[in-house]
Amino acid sequence: MVRDDTPTEIAKRYPHAGPLLGARWNEDLVAGCWPDLLRMAGSLKYGQATASLIVGKWSAASRQNTLASALKEWGILRRTVHLAKYLSDPAFRRKISRQLNKGESLHALRRDLHYAQQGTITRPHLEQQTEQAWCLTLLTNSVVAWTTEYYSRAVLELRSQGRDVPDEILSHISPGHSDNINFFGVINVDVEAELAKLDTSGWRPLRPAQLRELGLTP
Repeated sequence: MVRDDTPTEIAKRYPHAGPLLGARWNEDLVAGCWPDLLRMAGSLKYGQATASLIVGKWSAASRQNTLASALKEWGILRRTVHLAKYLSDPAFRRKISRQLNKGESLHALRRDLHYAQQGTITRPHLEQQTEQAWCLTLLTNSVVAWTTEYYSRAVLELRSQGRDVPDEILSHISPGHSDNINFFGVINVDVEAELAKLDTSGWRPLRPAQLRELGLTP
């Protein structure tokens, strides 16, 4: 991945990154195992093998295993390309930062939904633990689906009012926000009164005041 310099010369030229640049990529090994690597990728793509199975298998393989070594070399290449792009491309760094923020907002939503146990699985048996995890997943997906649908309706409403809402902005919005959710206390719902608020399509009305203040909050 670098010029044919000795590790000492690399360390002198790059005093901070030198230790990261000392590895040599074995291109011949990857080229020799390329057909097998493609078959493995095809097995992943078409569901004949899972990523966890492959990672576990090759992690347990000995250092003499040629395909495992080739896969490691390919990983070195991909990580190097990724890091070079990350260091040289500000737009790419912003994109990754947005994705990380979306992931963190989703984790925060799960923690808020699971506040009673502070995110801890407390059931003693595996079946009960699985049910607890699936219930949290179902509830999280329900909140995300609800928020996504009403974000879409809010965008359509703003555009109908002549507001400019570019599609690029929508990619920055995470449906994991929970400002509109009450996590605490007892909520008494008048079902008939709530049903009477729905429009002819069965949707709750948007809140014009919040649309003006927050832009996309339903």
